[in-house]
Amino acid sequence: MTTRLNPYLNFRDNAKDAMAFYQSVFGGELTSSTFGEFQVSQDAAENDKIMHSQLVTDGGLALMAADVPNTMEYTEGSNGTVSLSGDDDAELSGYWAKLSEDGVVGVPLEKAPWGDSFGMCTDKFGVQWLVNISGTPDGV
Repeated sequence: MTTRLNPYLNFRDNAKDAMAFYQSVFGGELTSSTFGEFQVSQDAAENDKIMHSQLVTDGGLALMAADVPNTMEYTEGSNGTVSLSGDDDAELSGYWAKLSEDGVVGVPLEKAPWGDSFGMCTDKFGVQWLVNISGTPDGV
């Protein structure tokens, strides 16, 4: 088996909605388990929280997420940054459009000095995304 790097995001009570959103962006198969299914919390109010969720696409992307238990500290915006990169302009531009919709664009997706198209945004769930589409530097 090949070693993979899988981004793992944390949320406070909205991992289910966030992962459904990411499935609408990337497609793929989404699986989720709740705290209640595995009886991992003494607090019945946490039974519907997501203990573990995984989205795997046909193209090989994998994204994992969970809700942070009420007993653990959580600060929105500190739940990580995810980077998407490659050379398929149409695919990556499509992801960018969906991720940045209803979010905040920090750096518009446009040609960067190094020749690639690059953008940064924070989606509507507070997750930061970097998108880099390979290109050719000017004059090369």
